[in-house]
Amino acid sequence: MSAEPLYLAIDQGTHASRAVVLDQRGRVLASGASEIGLARPQPDWAEQDGDEMVASIFAAANQALSDLGARRGEVVAAGLASQRSSCICWDRLSGRPLSPLFSWQDRRAHQWLQQFEPQRVEVHRKTGLFLSAHYGASKLRWALDHLAAVREARAAGTLCWGPQASFLAFRLLDEHPFVADPQCAARTQLWNLDTRDWDPELLALFGLPQGFLPRSVPTCHAYGTLRLGNDAIPLTAVNGDQSAAVFAFGWPDEDSAYVNIGTSAFVQRALSTNPGYVPRQLTGIILADGETTVYTVEGNVNGAGAALEWLRRELALQDLDARLPQWLAAPGEPPLFLNGIAGLGGPFWKPDFASRFVGKGEPWQKAVAVVESMAFLLQANFDEMAKYVPSPARIRVSGGVSQIDGLCRRLAALSSLPVHRSEDAEATARGIGYLAAGRPASWNQTVEEEVFAPVEDAGLRARYRRWRALMTDATGV
Repeated sequence: MSAEPLYLAIDQGTHASRAVVLDQRGRVLASGASEIGLARPQPDWAEQDGDEMVASIFAAANQALSDLGARRGEVVAAGLASQRSSCICWDRLSGRPLSPLFSWQDRRAHQWLQQFEPQRVEVHRKTGLFLSAHYGASKLRWALDHLAAVREARAAGTLCWGPQASFLAFRLLDEHPFVADPQCAARTQLWNLDTRDWDPELLALFGLPQGFLPRSVPTCHAYGTLRLGNDAIPLTAVNGDQSAAVFAFGWPDEDSAYVNIGTSAFVQRALSTNPGYVPRQLTGIILADGETTVYTVEGNVNGAGAALEWLRRELALQDLDARLPQWLAAPGEPPLFLNGIAGLGGPFWKPDFASRFVGKGEPWQKAVAVVESMAFLLQANFDEMAKYVPSPARIRVSGGVSQIDGLCRRLAALSSLPVHRSEDAEATARGIGYLAAGRPASWNQTVEEEVFAPVEDAGLRARYRRWRALMTDATGV
């Protein structure tokens, strides 16, 4: 009897690289992890080290295979999930980074980007993205303007730049491919959703030279060979981390809303047909395999886990995680929190929004207000999305912050939808593993879900109405 094929899923996240070995049913057999740093040398800057990230992936993957033991030779394919909007410049000959790895959180060029407001709708129609410094275009232009090594490589014709995923594939694989999957390519804000390639007019608009971006390839593609010790594993799928998470349970349901809540939060609706232009939401492609395309309409909340981190520092609440459950269950009227941590995302899109509490409260009440602001921002995205796509039948949540019961209960009450939560800390890894494995029919079917049924909460709904009115006054949206 032949051995069962196994699959290596790499989840490269903001704070760590994880590697998980899965069987054909999506069960975790082994795992490894390696933490990485994130530097904030100036306000609005967020940088990572490209060499450190590559090393962390090798460390995590080797740990996972070592943990697997004698079965490591049964791993037949690998998938890579990457931070979507992070980008970097590197040298085509040596592979060495020519710039920091600009995190998706980095907004250093947001003031420079304001000059393109007259072209905002045109950019959005082409890319599916609201004009924002979170995406790659402004960061690549900053690198060209400020880093001599980038300009020298351009002059020498050895410059490579583009999504983090493209850099990682170049450095991790024997063949050093210079390619980009649709989801990560699009997050540069230079990729045209209709042509499924780089847009010369967008490159010209942002003042970026042609010829240095990776070749566009499908999500599921023969990317190259990942060599780990004596094992040579084909990399067969690359996707963004948030888009990969949609596939954690296999093929996505069109009547489910997928919400992944980590450092930031994302609301996604997977669609079999192109939704077209959605003015205050994001659209994109989360799977293309040469035959099938899965589109998405997406809303985002920058201040999720990042807002909790801010709260810990601001109020010196080192035991926040342990105390939140009790605080969220306590009666009382918390203040409102206008949450612009890491920039205000959808559906408002204000990079320079000053976060603030409205109303007074004790530190514990302010903590409740911050959690409620996440639910309010998610609901604002649901409200906007409902104008363009049919209402979902349920919400499926994943990610570390989704483990806060009080947040799930509030989201169910606000949306009047059941919130389904699995105890799955590996949603991104399972999703990219599913794609790398060729989409097995029996994927991840045994995971139990906890369901938060919607319960009427008049006080919460009243606070949401007041919060929404304040946000409209503050943003005009």
